[in-house]
Amino acid sequence: QDQIYDILREPEVDCAVDCVGFEARGCGHDHSREVPAQVLNDCMAVTKCGGGVGIPGLYVTEDPGAVDEAAQFGNLSLRIGLGWAKSLYFYTGQTPVMKYHKDLMNAILFDKIDIAKAVNVELISLDDAPRGYTDFDKGAAKKFVIDPHAMCA
Repeated sequence: QDQIYDILREPEVDCAVDCVGFEARGCGHDHSREVPAQVLNDCMAVTKCGGGVGIPGLYVTEDPGAVDEAAQFGNLSLRIGLGWAKSLYFYTGQTPVMKYHKDLMNAILFDKIDIAKAVNVELISLDDAPRGYTDFDKGAAKKFVIDPHAMCA
């Protein structure tokens, strides 16, 4: 909330979006362990009363590899009481890609946006692919694009 305050001069936002999903990691000293409800709880904490939380981040009904038994069955330790007390609304599900894809495609084609910059692309060779997968699995905030014939460089 301090970072939000530094930008907006108030500690809460009208709405928040969880684009991370159930594989969220903890914050600070807990950054290396999986905390499936971290982002949803943070979204509820920073959203104003009557605000909304969008949840396009992936949540599954079952995940055998989840951090604890509850999460393995899609049960998360949510602060739903906080969401209720703040009268938050939640919008879940997949993002409606088809609603925006033509406009996005045209914006890319006519150089209105640089999509590679927007998603933090790093071109890598086929030989570097194992490193790219390793970094991605560690949570690197970038998209790796394999360019096996060095045609994009």
